[in-house]
Amino acid sequence: MKGRVFVIGLGLIGGSLALCIKKEHKHATIIGYDINREQARLGKMLGVIDEIAEDIHTGAIGANLIIIAAPVNDTVEIIQVLSGLSLNPDVIVTDTGSTKRKIVESASSLKHLGITFIGGHPMAGSHKSGVSAAKEILFENAFYLLTPEKHIDSNQVERLKEWLMSTNAKFLTTSPENHDYLTGIVSHFPHIIAASIVRQTEKLSVEESLIPRLAAGGFRDITRIASSNPEMWKDILLHNREILIELLNQWQEEMNGVKTLLENRNSEAISNYFKQAKQFRDGLPQKEKGAIPSFYDLFVDVPDYPGVISEITGYLAKEKISITNIRILETREDINGILLISFQTEEDRQKAEKCIDTYSNYATSIGT
Repeated sequence: MKGRVFVIGLGLIGGSLALCIKKEHKHATIIGYDINREQARLGKMLGVIDEIAEDIHTGAIGANLIIIAAPVNDTVEIIQVLSGLSLNPDVIVTDTGSTKRKIVESASSLKHLGITFIGGHPMAGSHKSGVSAAKEILFENAFYLLTPEKHIDSNQVERLKEWLMSTNAKFLTTSPENHDYLTGIVSHFPHIIAASIVRQTEKLSVEESLIPRLAAGGFRDITRIASSNPEMWKDILLHNREILIELLNQWQEEMNGVKTLLENRNSEAISNYFKQAKQFRDGLPQKEKGAIPSFYDLFVDVPDYPGVISEITGYLAKEKISITNIRILETREDINGILLISFQTEEDRQKAEKCIDTYSNYATSIGT
């Protein structure tokens, strides 16, 4: 496809979408704008975008596709700015926000002008941020939710998919309301629970100094998402507050039920509680990307002697396998290994496992 694509927000998501579009639509011109001018400059230097827009007005005029890759509150403000411009009547405006209902509602100002707005949410991410972390494969096999309103012509939805086809994502179409309900359950709510567990542990650690050390292993892993951007999650929670309040009410009922089982010493019911949780969790798809980015971890059972870590990383470097994180686990309960190595993709993890098995006798196991 030919035309001008304007990406507002050159972070990980905006930059990666720009790369995908450049790969497939070689005759399209990618214009980028970011409130951080250094990100825009870096984006052009890295070839993520073709041109830098000095402001939203400059980039939006004449664009065939406008992608708003910004925090949810900023997205609402940007939509209002776009509503005051003389846009190409055939332009498609979309966003990448984690909540949809309020964003789509704010886009009514575009609807009154005859401009097509289709809400979007690519369910992919990375431990890295900024345009320098952008990559073409970020969205591969990830779910990409589109939330067009009922008045949107299906041909426009297909046109947007065509622009985004090189993401190799799995497109799903749903309503803005259903999107917020679903992501509230499988993404927003778990972030609250992870943060609450960490907060409770922090309070208890004031009187028990061993807690931080013991929490260095599995506890740290199951609460990883509590390290997400605080400002971003503040906005997401406030945008989806009604659904999250209801989910929290249900969670309190769930915890009260567990409390009752303990008070009654009901061993059979307690066993069934964990059994049912295990059955459901074990039945979840293992190969698909979900609402929360996967962690591609490899545990390596290595002897404790000087130089062992550089030995392992040397094997990986020899095979040109990149790692995103490496650390020693002090607590080893329920896992095999003292060395935890994280990778960007499942493919890298599999290559690493094969590499270490080839060059050493160290046992490896994947994180599940």
